[in-house]
Amino acid sequence: MPQDFSIRPNRIPWPPLIYLAAVVVALVLDLLWPLPAAGWTPPGWLRPLALALAAAGIALDLAAMATMRRAHTNILPHRGADRLLTDGVFALSRNPIYLGNTLLLAGVGLALPSAWMVAAALVAAWLVDRLAIRREERHLAARFGAAYAAYVARVPRWLRLRR
Repeated sequence: MPQDFSIRPNRIPWPPLIYLAAVVVALVLDLLWPLPAAGWTPPGWLRPLALALAAAGIALDLAAMATMRRAHTNILPHRGADRLLTDGVFALSRNPIYLGNTLLLAGVGLALPSAWMVAAALVAAWLVDRLAIRREERHLAARFGAAYAAYVARVPRWLRLRR
């Protein structure tokens, strides 16, 4: 039976499961096949930058969740949207929580350093884009019509780097 995107985007909450699986897979791969090769020492500036990246990811997640809470809208990715949020961090990215999760994983991967964690962050972002974001976009278009189309025209899916 085809899914009615006006009701909800997904039956399964893919994004949290994907990011959790990415962390688990990266940790297992680090144990079995550690990368980079033994003896590689990351430059001294990398750890503070990586921690700043992870902190930015957490801040983005928290800001998006706070905006959603203030708007009294649903935060669960497999449930229907109650409201279209376009301000705060949602004016920078249509997917600030997924962007925050990706930055957090990449930052942790760089801080450890774990090439597997950085790779897992990128793979998770790609999977979330394919399995969740595109469905969520169809759902939001069905629910909010022209208002969502105008939002899409103004705000990028992942991140606005300049105005």
